[in-house]
Amino acid sequence: MLASPDTEPRPDGLDAPQRYWAWLAILLAVTLAVLDGTIATVALPSIAADFNASPSASIWIVNGYQLAVVVSLLPIASLGEILGYRRVYLAGVVLFTVASLACMLSTSLPELTAARVLQGLGGAGVMSVNTALIRYVVPKARFGAALGVNALIVASAATAGPALAGFMLTWLSWPWLFAVNVPLGIAAVAIGFFALPMSDRAARRFDWVSALLSAMTIGLMVTTIDSLGHGAQAAWIAAGVAGMAIAATLLVRRALRLDEPLLPLDLLRLPVFALSIGTSISSFIAQMLAFVSLPFMFQSIMGFSPAELGMLMMPWPLATAFAAPLAGRLADRHSPAILGCIGLATLSAGLMALMLLPDHPSIPDVAWRMLLCGAGFGFFQTPNNRTLITSAPKERSGSASGMLSTARLTGQTTGAALVSLLMARFGITGAVTALGVASGFAALAAMVSIARLGFFKTHEAK
Repeated sequence: MLASPDTEPRPDGLDAPQRYWAWLAILLAVTLAVLDGTIATVALPSIAADFNASPSASIWIVNGYQLAVVVSLLPIASLGEILGYRRVYLAGVVLFTVASLACMLSTSLPELTAARVLQGLGGAGVMSVNTALIRYVVPKARFGAALGVNALIVASAATAGPALAGFMLTWLSWPWLFAVNVPLGIAAVAIGFFALPMSDRAARRFDWVSALLSAMTIGLMVTTIDSLGHGAQAAWIAAGVAGMAIAATLLVRRALRLDEPLLPLDLLRLPVFALSIGTSISSFIAQMLAFVSLPFMFQSIMGFSPAELGMLMMPWPLATAFAAPLAGRLADRHSPAILGCIGLATLSAGLMALMLLPDHPSIPDVAWRMLLCGAGFGFFQTPNNRTLITSAPKERSGSASGMLSTARLTGQTTGAALVSLLMARFGITGAVTALGVASGFAALAAMVSIARLGFFKTHEAK
């Protein structure tokens, strides 16, 4: 049941110029969340040296942020449906900005880690309802193109992040990496307060029990997969699997009794939505298998220098940034099932071509293969995201947006763990094997994508 804050029918998107200001607020916050994930990784050695901490301890600056994001995505998405996406989004940006200030002022590693966890909760507030909010900003006929622009900003920020961090660390100390978030966050809140639209709201109470069970299920799943990749003791892995199974069982049983559950089983019953989730998880497993294994292959096997490594990794996100907006415009007029299949088949071919590289390739040999992978991934991602959101009723956009982000993080975590397992089993050559496995996952995702073809006309929500 819905309780809309007003009684008039909602327009199809915002009118200009409010639409453009709303876009600016959204893109500022998304850029902050993406940049912060990349620049913090680059700063780890500097932070560890400043606090006289070990690398294994300092890695929690990244892990704490990621874990906070992944366990809170679905609960915060559900909260967005109840309170409104605008309120949750603005609260997320405020928390992210305040936590950035706390990161800048931290005087110890525990303080910085705690501030990063708060940053992760704020980032989850942005990422969990970001796509749902865009649905209220732009007309439905231009939704695919809007998602393409969103993907362009994400890819551009991911590409620029390491270079920006390296440049800043050349002249400034690491706290300034977090300080730059503060004015940008304030600007995003100020603009969003006046420009972001209100959304439909659900007339239900927040399900704290489901939120706790969801956090336990996803948190244990992520930590167990990570433990597998790092060779943890069998007893710890077994305990993690058992805890995850118990929490997941209780969560599903509770969801089956509710009309609009926090775990969106109602959406997963829609064939298009369920198949799109499967496509997303498989594709992001392939992506992360490649992203983690390629640096090892380029540097340790093929002998490229660290400077050359950075240059070799750039064509992928650059091609994604070019292909995603194009695919978004096409998705507004053509079947996302076919577009996604074409993109994923291209990704699979590019990954296989990378695996078959000679021991001493030239930079152009590598570059065109990376461009092929990035273009294929970008051509798939925007149509798939459009399908995930539009296959859900508009009032359930928050849950659909939360599942989109959860599928991405689940796939990326699984892919990273698989690389660790392959390299533990085969040594450095496991990096090459990982690319073959990645190609297989991309091919599987292509088949799942085309399987959606017959469902669109009957299941796409209005």
